[in-house]
Amino acid sequence: MKHIYAPLALAALLLSAPALAAEQIVKIGVSGPLSGANAFAGKDDENGVRLAVEELNAQKLTLGANTLKFELVSEDDQGDPKAGVNVAQKFADAGVKFVLGPYNSGVAIPASRVYSEAGILMSTVGTNPKITQGGYSNVFRIVASDLQVGGAMASYAAKELKLKNVGVIDDRTAFGQGIATEFKRQAKTAGLTIAGHEFTTDKASDFAAILTAFKAKKVDAIFFGGYAPQGAPMARQMKQLGLNAKLLGGDTLCSPEMAKLGGDAVGDNVRCAQAGAILAKQSDGPAFQQRYRKRFNRDADVYAPSFYDQTMFIAQAIRAAKSVDTKAVAAQLRASTHQGVVGSYGYDAQGNLKKTAVTVYTFTNGALAPLASY
Repeated sequence: MKHIYAPLALAALLLSAPALAAEQIVKIGVSGPLSGANAFAGKDDENGVRLAVEELNAQKLTLGANTLKFELVSEDDQGDPKAGVNVAQKFADAGVKFVLGPYNSGVAIPASRVYSEAGILMSTVGTNPKITQGGYSNVFRIVASDLQVGGAMASYAAKELKLKNVGVIDDRTAFGQGIATEFKRQAKTAGLTIAGHEFTTDKASDFAAILTAFKAKKVDAIFFGGYAPQGAPMARQMKQLGLNAKLLGGDTLCSPEMAKLGGDAVGDNVRCAQAGAILAKQSDGPAFQQRYRKRFNRDADVYAPSFYDQTMFIAQAIRAAKSVDTKAVAAQLRASTHQGVVGSYGYDAQGNLKKTAVTVYTFTNGALAPLASY
């Protein structure tokens, strides 16, 4: 009988022994367009988080007696509001506590409610001001808003380019409408004349009718509230029509995809404003660029650095809070600051950055070239 109960006795002994250090899984979700025209941006954002997760796991951070293990869970929200809400629910069901994304404002606005109800901390690059006006304590915008980006481009257009007559086009998305409206408002304040405000969609490819109308109005520039997959063919068609005007836009035009799709039609004629300082001029910027290129065999696009930085900030906040509870982590994000590779992060009560730079770029030989920071 002694031999029969020996295994049970051994099991009891093991259970009573001090617990060995275990892994504590922290799931980091990424919601973005991994298919469709903006898949290049969604993949870039995902890569930024992936690089951060891999570096954090290499550090073997601890929380109490446990070693933290960060796991990346990525879902394609297709840049579509309905799909984005479904992704948010899927993350909630999977026990994801922290989400980087959505990329699109139109997805972030409805998804933020689901994340709030599920107690998930959401960090988005969506720039529409409405995202942080919902009163959700779990929502953070990790870049400048349309108020800042649109205002910087309006100021640049008036003071540096000395433009007088500008046409405005938006793609009817929450992002496009938001930034175009803000540019128009601040451009008027700066003394520019708005020749007209026209509309297209984020699926369009033919802009000839709108551009021909603006050519007849002799505009100095066109501000486009939309994304690179429409901005690039718009630049091509402006050249074909002999419309010698600047093409202005927000951060979504500050992408290598513009030059890739637009070819020789994208150069000094394009000006775009991107949230954040000039990465290459930041102390840790070049090293980040090298690590990203080595890991993914490509250069980082617009927001990979911001997604990387916020993932690192969340890890910092977890350790400071000594908890993975999202309310405690959110409180730490608001109470502290983080020096990232592309700038310093610190949030106000609404989840907006307290301070952020906006940089205006153009394109030289197919590459982004910074012109001025605000």
